[in-house]
Amino acid sequence: MPISGLGTYSLKEEVCVRSVSEHLKAGGRLIDTAFIYGNEKCVGQAVRQSGIPREEIFIITKLYPSQYARAEAAIEEAFQKLDVGYIDMMLLHHPGRQDVEAYKAMEEAVKDGKIRSIGLSCYYITELDKFLPQITITPALVQNEIHPYYQDNNVILFIQSKGIVVQGWYPLGGRGHTKELLNNPTILEIAQAHNKSSAQVILRWNLQKSVVVIPGSSNPDHIRENLNIFDFELTEEEMAKINTLDRNEKHDWY
Repeated sequence: MPISGLGTYSLKEEVCVRSVSEHLKAGGRLIDTAFIYGNEKCVGQAVRQSGIPREEIFIITKLYPSQYARAEAAIEEAFQKLDVGYIDMMLLHHPGRQDVEAYKAMEEAVKDGKIRSIGLSCYYITELDKFLPQITITPALVQNEIHPYYQDNNVILFIQSKGIVVQGWYPLGGRGHTKELLNNPTILEIAQAHNKSSAQVILRWNLQKSVVVIPGSSNPDHIRENLNIFDFELTEEEMAKINTLDRNEKHDWY
């Protein structure tokens, strides 16, 4: 799985198709979608139209709690909507009734070859301690809200100690909060020192914490910029400065 990708939350219809297409043209190969985003068909369309070999692209989608009671049918629905041959990774979107049963249905889909890997989203230490003993296939990945104002470092370390990859959604703060985060004086100062944007510095900070990033954007320039984060490195001092920005400030409800 690539360690930098495109989040498609809030991207609809042609905007989604264009954004995924731009991401792929720019060299990006990781795309995150979900049933609740209502854009799985659009993601699949962009992938099929790209001309890029399917095996080079990594697609993540998610089941929503409203689907857990009929997980087998929901998995088939995602498979049909994407229409790309197989699903690289499927996650449970967040804890809910019958989540263990839904995960076991995903385990069966792995055996059938429809899904290559499975994981979780919005599961924290308490939820994982309860959940993990009940399932067979250890999640390959847990996707949680992570950004400089909500760093959740103890949770990151806990997940990584289990051999599970951590992926951060809202890496740039999320809708309504991005502007403030990108204009944070500490981040601006570090960005200037590297001749990079604030967004690139924040994404790089995540990567150096071994957190995979999936920033969302429909702006072609920003999509390219968000992928251009492999030609510089933050110093230990710069990492420490960003670590001091933690406010334990969550920007979404789960």
